[in-house]
Amino acid sequence: MHYDVFNGDADGIIALLQLRLAEPKESTLVTGVKRDIELLESLNVRPGDTVTVLDISMEKNKTSLERLLSSGARVFYADHHKSGAIPEHNDLNAHINLDANICTALIVDQLLGGQYHNWAITAAYGDNLIARADELADKVGLSKSEQAQLKELGTLINYNGYGTDISDLHYTPAELFHALLAYDDPFAVIADPDSPYYTLQTAYQQDIATALSVKPYYQSQRLSVFELPDEAASRRISGVYGNLLANQTPDSAHAVLTRNQDGNYTVSLRAPLNNKQGAGDICSMFATGGGRAAAAGINSLTQSELARFIQAVEEYYDSSQL
Repeated sequence: MHYDVFNGDADGIIALLQLRLAEPKESTLVTGVKRDIELLESLNVRPGDTVTVLDISMEKNKTSLERLLSSGARVFYADHHKSGAIPEHNDLNAHINLDANICTALIVDQLLGGQYHNWAITAAYGDNLIARADELADKVGLSKSEQAQLKELGTLINYNGYGTDISDLHYTPAELFHALLAYDDPFAVIADPDSPYYTLQTAYQQDIATALSVKPYYQSQRLSVFELPDEAASRRISGVYGNLLANQTPDSAHAVLTRNQDGNYTVSLRAPLNNKQGAGDICSMFATGGGRAAAAGINSLTQSELARFIQAVEEYYDSSQL
């Protein structure tokens, strides 16, 4: 058996897309909404099984990874999130890069020698690595119009990954992956009027209009916090809305809050684009938090913890840090 395990956002989907375009393979897909990251827990493998793991934190999956390896599975692992100590094992092929300006799809792109480079650029845009994506697009001679198209496609794929559960999404990540696998180039997706691009484009425009009407819950020189209304549209838009805010005000951190059914908040935190550090460390201070330096989140933050969260962000991005 082969298992493809991947994050349900643009980076995870496009990282796997590149690999399966280069090496088609029958596999069992294991994925979920963007925040569903402990994906290795559900795997039961036998000796000789193979597993590809993309865009989920090794640190958060450490125990399950060691279980897979001890069961005789061979694991290929590519990621850009916090890894902790990487297990030393002959059956683990790990490619971990924690640089704030790289994503998993760019790691895969390097391994494939740029075979599907336009897809990797799309993933970088979707993961809000805008400057890096622009740099790569300029290098291969893409026009500003073409760059804008890839940026929108990456954003839309990323947008589809956010939600409390699969029912919030327009496509399950597995469905979206299968749909996109029909296209060896992202421009072919945009050229096809029946592709997921147009469904997601319409939905995104509706959801972002709701978010843009919300006034800040809290705002200072270092941080802006927005609380979105308790509805599926808010859960879908939270991450890409955070990216949009970060690009509009690159010297400030931004947090987007959405309500969970239990009354707690789901938090998306974006570090200032001009100081891409600390988001993962801040969110890791809370029980259900984690992420990377530039972008992180907390799955369940109680109302009583919100003031402490705001204080932690303010203290981290104090002017002495800049």
